Amino acid sequence: MPKEIYDASGINIFGKRIKSLIFTTDLAIVKNHNADGVIAVYPFTPQIAINQAIIELSSAPVFVGVGGGITTGQRSIDIAINAELTGAYGVVMNAPTSNALISEMKKRLDIPIIITIVSEKEDFESRIEAGASIFNVSGGANTAKIVRLIRERHPNFPIIATGGPKSEHISATIAAGANTITFTPPTTGELFSEIMDNYREKLF
Repeated sequence: MPKEIYDASGINIFGKRIKSLIFTTDLAIVKNHNADGVIAVYPFTPQIAINQAIIELSSAPVFVGVGGGITTGQRSIDIAINAELTGAYGVVMNAPTSNALISEMKKRLDIPIIITIVSEKEDFESRIEAGASIFNVSGGANTAKIVRLIRERHPNFPIIATGGPKSEHISATIAAGANTITFTPPTTGELFSEIMDNYREKLF
């Protein structure tokens, strides 16, 4: 993990302080990283088999996506319950998730419900009232701005946020008030390419 991430205060979940989350569903990377946890969200219909595989393999806490956009309602609740029973530390809901679904899920789960925030126009208060435990801010270039706005209104509410590809972006997001930073690692293809280049230089 970039060293700047460890300037974050972290979020205490079930006795573990989480400052860094690696954003991946690649099982090889899930098994080979030094982040405090894994955030496994992907742009497909959430599947129990995928969540179980990541949770079973990971030696770090896992936070899994359970829908809220295309997949919603009882199916999202069922996937979330299964995630909790198989060891997930929290479930992540997409930005379009209704407050009614958050409230219903809150009645059934003991693990944190993390709601994704993509805009400063979001009604933060209604999300908290519905039962969201943590915000996951993913606002692209506006991420630090959104984090700062949430922090002004809610000084103590836990915030996860994307840090971006550069160290200065990570530091700016932490300075804005993010407690935990998500980091997107290089792909296995990119890592292998670097290794192969080193092999070629040494052998030939």
